[in-house]
Amino acid sequence: MSIGIIGAGKWGSALAFALSKKNEVYIHSRTPRDLKNFVTLEEILKLEYLVIAIPAQQVSSWLDEHFVFNNQKILVAAKGIEASSGKFLNEIYGEYVPDSNIAFLSGPSFATEVMQSLPTALVVNSHNEELSKKFASFFPDFIKTYTSTDVMGAEVAGAYKNVIAIAAGICEGLALGKNAAASLISRGLVEMQRFGKVYGAKEESFVGLSGAGDLFLTASSTMSRNFRVGLGLACGKSKKEILEELGEVAEGIGTAYALHDIAKQKNLYLPIAREVYELLEGKNPHISLQDLLSN
Repeated sequence: MSIGIIGAGKWGSALAFALSKKNEVYIHSRTPRDLKNFVTLEEILKLEYLVIAIPAQQVSSWLDEHFVFNNQKILVAAKGIEASSGKFLNEIYGEYVPDSNIAFLSGPSFATEVMQSLPTALVVNSHNEELSKKFASFFPDFIKTYTSTDVMGAEVAGAYKNVIAIAAGICEGLALGKNAAASLISRGLVEMQRFGKVYGAKEESFVGLSGAGDLFLTASSTMSRNFRVGLGLACGKSKKEILEELGEVAEGIGTAYALHDIAKQKNLYLPIAREVYELLEGKNPHISLQDLLSN
């Protein structure tokens, strides 16, 4: 099968590596790269199956400026909520692609480990079950794939876990201990499940690979960019300083701002997400801890 990957960052490159085990893979990014099978945008948009690994905060502008729909089947490989609008990725893509033509990838997946062919398990989520099965069949043997129709569960879990990972990084940076980390992550899982219920997400998605699996991974390792954001905040660094040091996108930052706005609009109780937002805005981490323990 010929598959096009749009986005040649770490995750897009890792997916190109994995999918090339069983398929002919082509890749495109806005910045030309010296990569095998690197093609133009016009060429890649002619392919029937596309995997789009463009960060959540850049998706709207990219679709508006570059995307032309030709009945492509699309697997979205990013996670997050658009900070400027509060829209989920399925809402953004839904303005350009029919629901039956789109699927969303979720589950625990550090790009570095995928590039080493280390085993993991992922979920392909779509309202079109045949499309989920088709995309799932493209993955290599070291990635076990499952399918689900709970798109909102995957969306909420994939976005929210990055915010909890920032909080977990703060916990680590403040040397609060393993008890605190376990308490924070488990309460974070409850918080994101409660948030997902507002959007009709299924509860079981949050205790599976899309929810707990991805959360436990992202909130427990310095391989996670969002976890490293939390470490920086614990050290008193500003958001600008942290992003300059990272040199990469940390989706949890934009999502924290989106959750803050949604919580205000819908009057939702999201204590961990609220504290992450306030820390990104400059709140003292020790005061944040006191507030979290007392509320």
